[in-house]
Amino acid sequence: MERVNRKALIFCSIVIFSLVIGMIYVKYTNPTRQNRIFGVTYMTMNNPYYEVINNELLKVIEDNGDQLLVRDPALDVDKQIEQIYNFIDADVDGIFVNPIESSGLEEVLQAARDAGIPVIIIDAPVDNSELVNCTIVSDNYDAGVQCANDMMQRMDSANIILLKHSAVQSASDRIQGFLDTIEGNSNYQIINEGECEGQLEQAMPLMQSMLEETSDVDVVMALNDPSALGALAALESKGYSDVIVYGVDGTPELKQLINQSSMVAGTVAQSPITTGQIAAEKMYNIMNHQSIESEIIIPVTLINKNNINEYDETGWQ
Repeated sequence: MERVNRKALIFCSIVIFSLVIGMIYVKYTNPTRQNRIFGVTYMTMNNPYYEVINNELLKVIEDNGDQLLVRDPALDVDKQIEQIYNFIDADVDGIFVNPIESSGLEEVLQAARDAGIPVIIIDAPVDNSELVNCTIVSDNYDAGVQCANDMMQRMDSANIILLKHSAVQSASDRIQGFLDTIEGNSNYQIINEGECEGQLEQAMPLMQSMLEETSDVDVVMALNDPSALGALAALESKGYSDVIVYGVDGTPELKQLINQSSMVAGTVAQSPITTGQIAAEKMYNIMNHQSIESEIIIPVTLINKNNINEYDETGWQ
């Protein structure tokens, strides 16, 4: 009887050992295993554009039975760096980063790379793209080009104010595309410019101050829709009605104003829905050991009175 019990004990031990080894094998070799954890840090969640991207990421990740840790550094670079280090310490499976600044993340991105954690950059590139697996951005330079071309079709000359966020490459590219398009044409003059970090609450008082300095303005080129909305509020508070404003994003708020306000010239539509979907898709490609592109540039389109009827004014594209 004792011999039988010993044999049964040995048999059970072998079975349990085999099950444990099998579970370990599945966990570390099956590319479709569930319960992965990803992290994402945005430059700020005080912008509906990033909320839409986040919703698309959540849809895909949660549909796969996985989890997304969402962090908002509120435009604080040091806090964003700390958040990425926290993701590394937590040994997440992958990290999405919407960088506050194009430079300054090299050390923490290198740490993620050394830890074997893939990183996908969203919406704004970093200076050293070799430290990340993929960068997904809109064609920001072309956004500025399209605004400038539309302006030149509308008017033969213009005094222009720029609302900028120069620390972020995507925003800088939009302004640069605009400037390069009007370069060499003395009929179009930049009479004032200022940094507003793409925030409505900063753009409005900044615009009011610039209007006091340079009142003879015809056009405002804003780096994004929130800053364009801030410019519109400032212009209305100062009694202006004949200035035209350009934004970049394609937010429901600015699309609705295209037919309601003569001052809204247009907004260049990005697609946060597409951006979020592509970012999630590429991260799962990495999880499945598939090769992906190092850079994906998503086309943009100017929305104005000529084509607003082709777009949903109550939602994003």
